[in-house]
This record gives sequence, C-alpha cells and structure tokens, in this order.
Amino acid sequence: MTNPPGRVPNPMRIKFLPALFLFASASAFAQQPAANRPTVVAGFPVNYNEDSVGTYTLPELLKTADRKPVITAKQWTDKRRPELLRLAEENQFGKMPPKPKDLAFHIFDKGTPAFNGKAIRKQVTVYFTKDTSDHKMNLLIYLPAKAAKPAPLLLNISFAAYNQIIDDTGLRVGEIWNKEGQKVKADKPTPFGKLNVEQFLDAGIGFATVYYGDIEPDFKDGLRYGIRKTYLKNGQSEPAANEWGAIAAWGWGLSRAMDYFETDPQIDAKRVALQGASRLGKTVLWAGIHDQRFKMVIASISGEGGAALARRNYGETIRHISDPSRYLYQFAPNYHGWADKVNEMPIDAHILVALMAPRSLLLQTGSTDYWSDPKGEFLSAVAAAPVYHLFGETGPDASATMPAAGDTSLLMNNLGYYMHEGGHTVLPEDWKLFVSYMQKYL
Repeated sequence: MTNPPGRVPNPMRIKFLPALFLFASASAFAQQPAANRPTVVAGFPVNYNEDSVGTYTLPELLKTADRKPVITAKQWTDKRRPELLRLAEENQFGKMPPKPKDLAFHIFDKGTPAFNGKAIRKQVTVYFTKDTSDHKMNLLIYLPAKAAKPAPLLLNISFAAYNQIIDDTGLRVGEIWNKEGQKVKADKPTPFGKLNVEQFLDAGIGFATVYYGDIEPDFKDGLRYGIRKTYLKNGQSEPAANEWGAIAAWGWGLSRAMDYFETDPQIDAKRVALQGASRLGKTVLWAGIHDQRFKMVIASISGEGGAALARRNYGETIRHISDPSRYLYQFAPNYHGWADKVNEMPIDAHILVALMAPRSLLLQTGSTDYWSDPKGEFLSAVAAAPVYHLFGETGPDASATMPAAGDTSLLMNNLGYYMHEGGHTVLPEDWKLFVSYMQKYL
C-alpha cells in the first residue's frame, strides 16, 4: 500500500484515480519520511511543523446562536444540536434526501451456514429506485449462529467488493470501479487484504459490509453514474451549493442498510455500529451524526474533513481537499468557499465529534499519518468532550495529554481516542481493540 522509499506520488496524477487507488496513495503520503513528504499538493504548500500550525479560536459549542449558554443535555439536544447540524449540512457535507419511497430489498441468500457453522450468512440487494438496473447495493451480513436473541452488528463500508475482502466461497462476485472509471467484475485481489470476520462472531457481534462504489462512484465525474443523479431537479446538472457530495451519498446508503436491519428479526437494529477508514472514516462520522439510529461510530484515520481540526494548518487542509482538481465532489460545493478563510468558518471538526453525543464514538489514528494530522483529531476530541460530559459520558478532559502510539488510556471512553504505531491504515491489532470497545459500549 506504500510507494517505494524516496518516491513521492504525483498529486496531479493522483487526482484522476478512483479511491481504491487513492486510498493506497494517501497511505504513501502519510507514512513517508520527512524528507520525502510532499511539500506542495494541488499547487498549495503543505505544513508538517507544529511551530507553523498558526493560532486559531474554535467556534463555541456550548452557546446557542443567540448567545445563550448551554448547560444541560436537554438544551444541547433541543436547541444547540439542531443549529450545528444545519451548519454542517450547509457548509460541509450538504443536504441529502430522505428515505426513498421505492426502497426495496431482495434477500438472495437467506441464512446459509458459514465459517464451519459459526455464522449464518445473508446477502441482500438493496434497491434505491424503482428502476433497479443501476441504483442498488449489495449488503453482506454474518450473524452468530448460536445467538439466542437478536444480535448487535458492526456495519463496515469498504473500498472493495465484499467478495474481495472476505474468505468465503459462497459470496456473490460484485463489481467495482476501475482506474479508468469503468465498472468491472471484482474478481481480482485488492491491496486491502482480507478481514477476519470470526473475531466479531466470537464476541457475539454480527458483521455486515457494503462496497461504497455501489452507492456513488468515487471520482470527479461519478455524479452521472451514482445515486445523486436521480435527485437532480429539472434544469440541474449538478447539486446546488448546499446539497450533498459523495460522502453524504455514501452515508445515505448506510442509512438504507439500516432500513433493512430494522426489518430483520435476527438483528438488533438498536445496537448497530459503523466503521470506515480515510474518506470512509469521514463517511461513517457524518452518517452517524445524521442518522441517530446508529448507536456507535468507529471513525478510522478520518483526517481533514473528518475528525481533524481544520483550523490547524497541518498536513492536508480544506484548501487541499476541496480543490476542484481533487475532492470537491465529495463535499457540498459550499465547503470550498472556506478554503482561504478557514478561521471564519462557522464549524470545525470538534463540532462533528460533539454531534455524536451521547452515542459512542471512537477515533482511531496513526502516529506517522502526518497527512491526516492525528494530533488534530486528539484536540478535536478534547474540545468536544464537554458535550459528552453534559450527558454524564466519559471523554478526554481539558487536562488530557496526547497519548503515545499504542497507549490505550483514552480508548475506553465513550468518546474514545486511540493512535497506533504506524500510518494511514487499520491494523489487525486495531480490530481487536474495536471488538473490546464494542463489547463495552454496543
């Protein structure tokens, strides 16, 4: 997943590639030695020096728009949270449509034994529109075979088709978007390796996954193929300035998976966690914020546009991520308007983190993921923790110091933070910690 030592990815080349390749390239960006980290991306300088982060003041969490203090959980829930949610929609991710009226499910694998009888497997096609030929996603579910009651579940959103990341010969071979922007059969290995599903089953937790490209392709012109196209109004060729980007579309798709979970008596739909990494870490954070049916979010290496503070001039910035040559399509067009005036932006990442309260949120980062700013995610959690405290929930307090790589002292808070030794990835040992976290809070 990394480039050879000394080779710097060309950002002008990277911007045209779908995210299966972009995620690998981002990993290379993040883990490079200091001498080889890119210093200019999309024509803008990149800072990796704490002395050059700059000064900033974060938007206030606990004062309403009319400047009244928020001192109770009820005030947060009834007044402040809706204000901040609206600001995040308008300025970063964009408004998304409600559940579609023509949503339908086809369960083509109704409960096949898997993993030597440890699990039952279900495969479901979720149809987003009445015309089912294009707008649908395949959902894979494993549930503990010996569960005596409806099982809690981890829903993962993946960069690869599920048959590519799980060893199970009974899986439907899906389709993915290749680097030329074409949909092809997912019958080749990926750089992401395989995921050990049995670790969840052993803990009494089900596992489900979807391929994000089923919902919306991850490239600049993906709009014409994805679900957002079907919601364009007459005369529109692209979403309005405050309407959804691809991240919101992927999150919308996760809510459609939740719509299915609520119909399945073997799934405890009130105990569903979300997990995704990199841009899909941003996705699960926004999906969990927007859809409060999800009880937990595990946002891995979500970085800029996710849990890392945008006001810190460190690694990737809004200017880099929202440049039209790069990933503006992932956000509401309004987001790019803050690139040159980030300190005036009415939101920042601590607001996103706080909007999850009081539900469980774990931020997982990497010590050498400089591009994604692990310290910025830690500071975001510290700034958001007072909202969790309103609900009597645990999170890092103002006196907390950033833990060293591998230090689990902040992991088991309801608002948790953990940094592994390494870069822009999710390691096998991270999944073990996720299981422990879910056992406590899910």
